[in-house]
Amino acid sequence: MVRGITASNRRDDIIAAAVEVFAELGYYRATTAQVAEKADISQPYVYRFFTKESLLVAALELSWERIMKAFHKVITDTAVPEQLEISLIRAYEEVMESHRHEVLLQMQALTIQEPVVREAMQSGMVRVQTLVKDAFQQAGISDVDERTTDFMARGMLCNVSMALQMPQLMKKQ
Repeated sequence: MVRGITASNRRDDIIAAAVEVFAELGYYRATTAQVAEKADISQPYVYRFFTKESLLVAALELSWERIMKAFHKVITDTAVPEQLEISLIRAYEEVMESHRHEVLLQMQALTIQEPVVREAMQSGMVRVQTLVKDAFQQAGISDVDERTTDFMARGMLCNVSMALQMPQLMKKQ
């Protein structure tokens, strides 16, 4: 079935293009003209939906939502509480493999000081942290706060390992 070209589809196309362009070039170097070219549309059409900053926020929200969906699926599908943490780790690794640009974009956004970008990153991080903590509590995992912090820290180390192409950072010594 061929997807009809609707405003909603074009908006999604623009966000997908922005993820790639911003991740490859960096937010400050990238232009909306480059995003438009990647999405195969005109730059004025990009501005119909977004400013450059709101486009970055939309791309970040997409990336956080993808992680949340992957984690929700794991939490719903995992019957054995002892498997929860490793299943969440595997789900995140899959997100990293299939949506590398989104992870790189999140990493770059950590350095951007604009309040709306900072708020998008804080909101995403809190949502993931809360979801993981609640899932750990419901699974009866002990030391929930510490385990949640360790899980989040491991995720950040995974990001660095992937960005630097240094898988040895993730190997247990």
